[in-house]
Amino acid sequence: MKETAGITQSADGINGVAWNVVGHTYTPKLHSDSAFTWHADIPPETFVPPHIHPTQDEWIYVLEGNLEVEFGHDQGPPTTHKAGPGDTVRMPMGVAHGIFNRSDATAKCVFGVAPARKLYDLFVALDGVTDPAELVRLSALHEVDFLPPPAE
Repeated sequence: MKETAGITQSADGINGVAWNVVGHTYTPKLHSDSAFTWHADIPPETFVPPHIHPTQDEWIYVLEGNLEVEFGHDQGPPTTHKAGPGDTVRMPMGVAHGIFNRSDATAKCVFGVAPARKLYDLFVALDGVTDPAELVRLSALHEVDFLPPPAE
């Protein structure tokens, strides 16, 4: 897919699209073969479970609020990093990460991946999905591998 010239207005997604993915609102802003970016509203006390993008680098630019990003779930106890407004979180391909809003305020961020691969199509498929097993199944079909929950 080739990117087209133009403006995606601040309140709009590409073609008026927005998705509910794991309780977050994702609004696509740019989509080409090379990259995919989206605005995210991440409500308090919500998260994206630990997962790996084996074919993409991912990043988050925090606009408002605070996030905690945990790295290394697949290698033992994860390390936690805190990000606030103006911070950029870098998540290289193949590195396990989980994204958490453990605050009492919504975090607003811009996410991106490169290359785009199948992530846009994954968000289309996940819109409104609430069953964790279905989320994991659909994600695996779109090159995102969720890690099993930790042993208790």
